[in-house]
Amino acid sequence: MKGIYFINEQIHINDLSRDESIEIQKQALLNYIQEKGMEPIKLNPYQLNPHYSIPHALLYDLRRHKRQVDCLLMYSNESIEDFVVTYPARWLILKSYFDRILTAV
Repeated sequence: MKGIYFINEQIHINDLSRDESIEIQKQALLNYIQEKGMEPIKLNPYQLNPHYSIPHALLYDLRRHKRQVDCLLMYSNESIEDFVVTYPARWLILKSYFDRILTAV
């Protein structure tokens, strides 16, 4: 199964620092990827990280490549909640590119 994973670099998990929250998300997602035998993919070869951290950039790359992907993996529903509330139509479009939306916790 091929997938894209998303890390929200703006949330604070359990009132931890930004860097600690990013590290918690990264470790949880990488563990999940390894346990399930997923293959993370990058649509943009110039992207610095193997994950996405900006939903708008992810949507842009998906539209540009016109590619359906097996799954979008996130730490939790809360990691995308702000985008979903602020841009509900874009979230529906973004979701349509994935067969499944999965969370690690």
